[in-house]
Amino acid sequence: MKKLVIILILLLAATNIYAQKKWTLKECVTYALENNISVKQSELDLESTDADKLAAIGNFLPSINGSASLSENTGLSLNPTNNELENTTFGSASGSINVGYTLFDGLRNFRNVQRAKISKLAAQHRLDKMKDDISLFVANAYLQVLLNKANLDVLKAQNDVTKEQISRTQDLVDAGVLPRGDLLEIQATDASEIQNIVTAENTVQISLISLAQLLLIKEYETFDIEDEGYDIVDDGISSKSVAEIIANAKETRSEIKIAESDVAIAEKDLQLARGAYYPTLSAFFGYNTRYADNDPLNRSFTEQLYLNDGIGYGLQLNVPVLNGLNVRSNVKRSKVNLQRSRYQLEQAQLDLESNIYQAYVDVKGAYKAYEAAMKAFESQELAYQYAKDRYDVGLTNAFDFSQSKLRFDNASIEVNRTKYDYIFKLKVLELYFGIPATELKF
Repeated sequence: MKKLVIILILLLAATNIYAQKKWTLKECVTYALENNISVKQSELDLESTDADKLAAIGNFLPSINGSASLSENTGLSLNPTNNELENTTFGSASGSINVGYTLFDGLRNFRNVQRAKISKLAAQHRLDKMKDDISLFVANAYLQVLLNKANLDVLKAQNDVTKEQISRTQDLVDAGVLPRGDLLEIQATDASEIQNIVTAENTVQISLISLAQLLLIKEYETFDIEDEGYDIVDDGISSKSVAEIIANAKETRSEIKIAESDVAIAEKDLQLARGAYYPTLSAFFGYNTRYADNDPLNRSFTEQLYLNDGIGYGLQLNVPVLNGLNVRSNVKRSKVNLQRSRYQLEQAQLDLESNIYQAYVDVKGAYKAYEAAMKAFESQELAYQYAKDRYDVGLTNAFDFSQSKLRFDNASIEVNRTKYDYIFKLKVLELYFGIPATELKF
């Protein structure tokens, strides 16, 4: 019983520790990359290319096949030891080993190995792009939670001020300095703010659940994130020219490498199709032997196997003459696919340039919006403080004060929105520049 109590205490302690855990952005990204189903599928695609490469290498090895048979013959049958027909019952056995090796096949085996290597590289690029996309999704969801939490903090802080004003207004009304209507106005503002706080709390919870579901975390009721220490961190990306970012992106971005790999694969497919024009030269070797229990000389099993064996070897040349134009049509089809892959590479480069230009403009616009929001916040803060001081001494009514406070609240929320919008767009531009998602700084 004592041991059971100890175990329960440890389990409760562990549960409490887990519930209190706050996930950092880096932990969320790392967890997503380790557990996301799409990433796992891309990793399986990468593993399958190893099988393709192994099969391509195996084509360089000789083929070796063995066979054996055992039979019971009744009636008129061919005796395998003397090749004579006999009307009797006898048992027989035979075995053979055959070896084949392709000496020349238009370099198709060699091209297949090259193609398998390129396919593996393309699969790795697809996996890298998948990880970048997942990391960006997680970062966006994480920043959304931070934004919602920051907005909730603004609403709570301003409601604390409202509650102080209710107490102060009550004293001024009791003293006859302010009319009772001012108290009712402030109390109505408090009720409205409480409603907004409840809505904001629900928004925070929903965004946390969305992030937990993105991470495939089932215990989302206790899931929470670390909301301290995240600020605007610019490692110099905003000072770089758009041409410099595009040039670096074309060297590092996975979507370009994927398109380049597709072109290389299409080129190998064309070479493989053309290889069918060439003759195929193969070497072969075969060994066989046989036994029958009605041997007229009554020789033993081992002796018969030794005396009745045979060897065959030689070369085989297959020359394509007419095959229904299959080779020619395959070559033509491969040429079309190669040209299509080149167009896709060109389109990928154009899309990348367009996306980077858009991201670059978005960063500049987001920064200007953040600066404007900060200036508006500073102005509204001064206006709010002025209205508060006037209200405290009875020089303005509750409605005007509430309107000033509302404008200040909205300015605070707009600062939060533009801040996290700028952070996200800044990180998107850094990803395009080639900074790995796991190395982004916030």
